[in-house]
Amino acid sequence: MGEKMSSCKASCSVLLACFIVGLCSVCQCSAAEVDANQTANLIINGSSTRPIPETLFGIFFEEINHAGAGGIWAELVNNRGFEAGGQNTPSNIAPWSIIGDQSSLIVSTDRSSCFERNKVALRMDVLCDSTGGNICPAGGVGIYNPGFWGMNIEQGKAYKVVLYVRSLGSINVSVSLTSSDGSQILASANIVDSDVSNWTKAEVLLEAKGTNPNSRLQLTTSRKGVIWFDQVSAMPLDTYKGHGFRNELIEMIDDIKPQFVRFPGGCFVEGEWLRNAFRWKESIGPWEERPGHFGDVWMYWTDDGLGYFEFLQLTEDLGARPIWVFNNGISHQDQVDTTAVSPFVQEALDGLEFARGDSNSKWGSVRAAMGHPEPFDLKYVAVGNEDCGKKNYRGNYLKFYNAIRSAYPDIKIISNCDGSSRSLDHPADYYDYHVYTSASSLFSMTRQFDRTSRTGPKAFVSEYAVTGKDAGTGSLLAALAEAGFLIGLEKNSDIVEMASYAPLFVNANDRRWNPDAIVFNSSMHYGTPSYWVQKFFRESSGATLLDAKLQTNSSTLVASAITWQNSDGKTYLKIKIVNFGNSKVNLKVSIDGLGLSSQLSGSTKTVLTSSNLMDENSFANPKKVVPAQTMLENADKDMDVVLSPYSLTSFDLLTESNNIRMPQTDSLSRSSI
Repeated sequence: MGEKMSSCKASCSVLLACFIVGLCSVCQCSAAEVDANQTANLIINGSSTRPIPETLFGIFFEEINHAGAGGIWAELVNNRGFEAGGQNTPSNIAPWSIIGDQSSLIVSTDRSSCFERNKVALRMDVLCDSTGGNICPAGGVGIYNPGFWGMNIEQGKAYKVVLYVRSLGSINVSVSLTSSDGSQILASANIVDSDVSNWTKAEVLLEAKGTNPNSRLQLTTSRKGVIWFDQVSAMPLDTYKGHGFRNELIEMIDDIKPQFVRFPGGCFVEGEWLRNAFRWKESIGPWEERPGHFGDVWMYWTDDGLGYFEFLQLTEDLGARPIWVFNNGISHQDQVDTTAVSPFVQEALDGLEFARGDSNSKWGSVRAAMGHPEPFDLKYVAVGNEDCGKKNYRGNYLKFYNAIRSAYPDIKIISNCDGSSRSLDHPADYYDYHVYTSASSLFSMTRQFDRTSRTGPKAFVSEYAVTGKDAGTGSLLAALAEAGFLIGLEKNSDIVEMASYAPLFVNANDRRWNPDAIVFNSSMHYGTPSYWVQKFFRESSGATLLDAKLQTNSSTLVASAITWQNSDGKTYLKIKIVNFGNSKVNLKVSIDGLGLSSQLSGSTKTVLTSSNLMDENSFANPKKVVPAQTMLENADKDMDVVLSPYSLTSFDLLTESNNIRMPQTDSLSRSSI
């Protein structure tokens, strides 16, 4: 996955210098780098400009690491429909557990549900009663669900519990949110009904009287009889824009201003086997009717409450562009022959009609019934994920390409095949480029697209990250290498039109991939240094790239300059520089062609660095490695600044907006930037 950076092997004086900066174990040292602080010049020519695509930086969301189920999707119940144990009964009901013993109740599953696509329901034979010879224990008997490693219940907040119930007699069921052992009741209400002989939907609203990040939902009774439960849901009322997403996690995304959202995978789209691939049609409609599926790549069950519709809604809520990745008849282990792929093509066309079709169309009417009569603005699709080179990919791809191009000529189609070093042998609007490597390797790729042909499809760097030992679980070293790579993409944004880090989220209790941008559990979250790098680039999309030339003998510096406007119409010059070396750099910045005044008030300097290259953030110290912003007192069109060792620095200079030429179109020719 990655290679360890070489340890220091120079002279004793070099070793001593490395020790002084505290980074010898992870840096590459040379005598030239440590004898003295380096000097460099950065010359910015404001008269040589090129517009940056509005789409340049976005996010890639994959259902991995419980990023969705037990993550951004706010559903608290894990395996809410009792389907995770499979369609054969009796079945495993985990993580549901039993309250009581075999003398008081027997719990099993059967296929008696009223929902045709998910027939499994839970049956509870209650043997004890409130009177007679077999008295139920205090608090009753029943079942409980711990959610995804504990439910975060907060005092004063309201939670809506919905369930379906059936019984041969009257019922009195207590619905409670409690501590993990049931000893602390945070909220409780009773469902009392004399006639539930047919499946009945019941709803209760619970207001928490206390806070516990490791809570559970329990359903209990002290009345003898037989009760069936199905489709048990618990959701906080307060979700992101009321659409079911966990507020604080989506706000982390919103803070980096993504211009697109690529979803829902990734390998999640492919499946290890096609029978377990994500199918959009199974993820729409009323949540109770969705069958859910087992994701056999990342090895966990999802109820698919977070489905195709919800992804489109989230993208719209973020003000971003949706990029839908769909299965092209190929998984990791099996693939459909091109002669038989037509049903998969039709499924993709149906998915486009669901997103874009008129509310009177077959699939557009389903979307409208879900509460979104207006079409979604879906204009990008990716045919498969990492399938280039597989036997049937090219043939299958062409079937999809021709059908989509005919039905939706405005949709941009993304191929899995890399066209950065050689031309594609099939038509495409974009080619997909993925890179996971060591820190030194990724930093060396800052000029990766310098020599890429400017004719043909554009590049979409949809997955990149430093991995392996350099990354830890989210290190400063990884983040700085990624920042250097992103500056290279920014400077090559005439050919690279989109880029996104991967993976985006990880539930700390189920780390299937490492590292990730945002780490969370039921109640806490933090951004890794790689996440904070994203914030340095959030103004880049749609900005103007300026000619920025470094004059230096060092190979550890990379820089770019842009101008951008904030919501108040004020124009800023943003200069970003990565110092990937272990010495301070005295940098002389010269800015020409912007008509700047000699003094630039209101300017700032923002630095991402730390005392150790392998420093990380954590739940205990979530802000150990975060950007630090200060006022830039000596801001000028000619200024001397100091770059810290192993750092990402941004200078944001407030300028006179009438002197800055902003782009009007994306069609300008490539300059020598």
